[in-house]
Amino acid sequence: MSQDILNQLIEAQKNQALDFVLYLDGNSYQLKDVKIAKLPTPVTKPTTRGGVYFSDKSVYKINGTIYDTTIIPFLSKKMLGPNTQFEEIKIQTTIRASNQHRKLVLYANLTNSMQSSSRVELNMVIVRTEG
Repeated sequence: MSQDILNQLIEAQKNQALDFVLYLDGNSYQLKDVKIAKLPTPVTKPTTRGGVYFSDKSVYKINGTIYDTTIIPFLSKKMLGPNTQFEEIKIQTTIRASNQHRKLVLYANLTNSMQSSSRVELNMVIVRTEG
C-alpha cells in the first residue's frame, strides 16, 4: 500500500470535491460523505489479529455513505464475522490537478456498517492502492 498516494488523496480532499465509486458483486454505488484518515490501532507492534488479518500500529480508514439500500444483501459476504476472511472492496476516485486527472483505486476491508431505511454507512480499512 502506498502511503504517499493516500496522503495525496487526503490532501486533495481538502481542496476539491472528489467522486468515489464503490464496486461490489458486479454493481457500482456512489460513495458519499467520504472521509479518509490515518489512525492509530490498539496494537503496540505489527501483529496478526485473531489469526485472520494483519494489523499495523496505524491504519488508513475510509468511511462513507451509500444512499442505495440494495447494497445491504451483499455486505455480509464482505465483512469479518459471518466469514473467516475479509473480501476486498474496490473503490475508485480521480484526483484533478492542473489539467491532469489521476485515477486511483483503493481496496478496503469492511469492518462494520450501520443501516437505516435510506442509507448505509460503511467503515473500512484500506489495505492496498493502485494508481
